[in-house]
Amino acid sequence: MKIVFAGTPEFAVASLCALHAAGFEIAAVLTQPDKPQGRKGILTPSSVKQAATELGIPVLQPNKLKEDFSALKELRADLMVTCAYGQILTQEILDLFPLGVWNVHASLLPAYRGAAPIARAIMDGAKETGVTIMKTDVGLDTGDMLLSQEVKIEDTDTAGTLSTRLAPVGAELIVKALHLIESGKAELQKQGEGFVCKKVSRTQIDFTRPANEVSALIRGLSPAPLSFGVVNGLTLNFYSAETVEAEEGDAGTVLVSSPKTGFVVKCQKGAVRILWLQPAGGKLMRDKDFCNGRKVSEGMKFDQPVL
Repeated sequence: MKIVFAGTPEFAVASLCALHAAGFEIAAVLTQPDKPQGRKGILTPSSVKQAATELGIPVLQPNKLKEDFSALKELRADLMVTCAYGQILTQEILDLFPLGVWNVHASLLPAYRGAAPIARAIMDGAKETGVTIMKTDVGLDTGDMLLSQEVKIEDTDTAGTLSTRLAPVGAELIVKALHLIESGKAELQKQGEGFVCKKVSRTQIDFTRPANEVSALIRGLSPAPLSFGVVNGLTLNFYSAETVEAEEGDAGTVLVSSPKTGFVVKCQKGAVRILWLQPAGGKLMRDKDFCNGRKVSEGMKFDQPVL
C-alpha cells in the first residue's frame, strides 16, 4: 500500500515517524511552504519537512494544493494520511486515493471540529479531549470515524504540553487504523451533531473575568499565538498560569510581585499566578525571576482591553 502523508507542525511528526517505522511505503510528504521566522525573516521549513528530509522521503510544498496537485496525482498512491496539514482538500483531491484520505484529528469528534481543537478545549475548561482517526470528506471534519482515544486534560496543561501528549496517541492510532484498512477490517461510525471551533488569535487578557477563565485562556493560547497584558506601559506575554485564592482587590491589580512568592494578579473572582512570562523584546522567564528588579510592583493595575 503506497501512501502520502500530509502534515505541517510538530504535532504531526510523531504520526509520520510511526508510519515510517511500521514499514508503510510513504511515496511523498505534503507540507506547507517554508515560512519566514524571527526578526530576520529567515525561511524555515516546517517540522514535518525537517522530519521527512531526515527520513529520506520526498517533499511536496504547493502554495495552494487545490490549484496545483498534478505532482500528487502522478504518485498514484493508494491512500493519504493528513495530520494538521493546513489546507482544504477538494473532492477532486480526495478522489485521487482509492483507499481514501484519513485524518488524525486532535479532539474527540464531533466536538471541536475545525481549527485549534487543542487550544479551544483548554480555553473552554474541558476535562478531557483525545484523538480521532476519521475518513475525510468535503465537510469540515465531518467524515466517518474509525478509531478514537480519550486523554485527560490536566489543570496545568498548555496547548503546547497537551499537544505533546496527544501526538504519540495519534501516532499509535493511525498505525493501527492503516493496518485495519489494509486488511479490509475497518468499521466506520457516523458522527453525531458537533460544533466547529474557530482559529485562535493573540488576545489581551481581561482580568475582570473569573480566575479559572483567565488561567484557561493563558494556557490555551500558549505557546502561540499567546495572550498578553499591559501594566505600567510594559507589555507582558503570558505562557502559563494557575488559579489562586484571593478575595480583596480590584480586577487587574497586581497583588504580589516578589522574587520569593511570584507574580499574582487579581481577577473578578479569585486571582492568577503568572508562572511563565516574557516582557516584550525580552526573554522568557519564571515569574520569580521577572519580579527580581522589574518595574512592576504591587498595587499597579493592568490596562483593560480595548473593545
